Amino acid sequence: MKDDLISFKKLLEKNGYKFTMGKRIVLKTILDSKTHLNVKEIYERIKEYQIGLATVYRAIKVFNKLGIVKEININGISYYEMKIFSGKPLHIHFKCFKCNSIIDLDSQSLNFDYLKLNKKVEEENNIVIYDSNIMFEGLCSKCREELKCQDQQNLEE
Repeated sequence: MKDDLISFKKLLEKNGYKFTMGKRIVLKTILDSKTHLNVKEIYERIKEYQIGLATVYRAIKVFNKLGIVKEININGISYYEMKIFSGKPLHIHFKCFKCNSIIDLDSQSLNFDYLKLNKKVEEENNIVIYDSNIMFEGLCSKCREELKCQDQQNLEE
């Protein structure tokens, strides 16, 4: 087993779960993805391994329960990204209205402000925050450019 999966194997086994081939493949798919995936997208990427959709759902449920993945719900569809060992535990998401892409907004200054906001909320409300979700919605740069081109074409007609 690759070194990058040993920590996950230990975490699963410590909590009474087996690190089956199905869980390993689902986890590796999420780890290797550059985008946020929903269960059906994960399934489409791994169905060649003869892993069923129900196995993907069960694996995701366990990973979510143990805090390995983070669920992001958009318009009733759950998308998943790595939460632990991801290198970026706090970040803001952006969803494009047009193409539905989900983008991680991750910069040092944003992360610092995000941490300050969490700390302020904790102090003012005498609470402890373990996780938070901030989602901006609008148009991504690609869709904005397409719209700009369409507007330009309409003006020329």
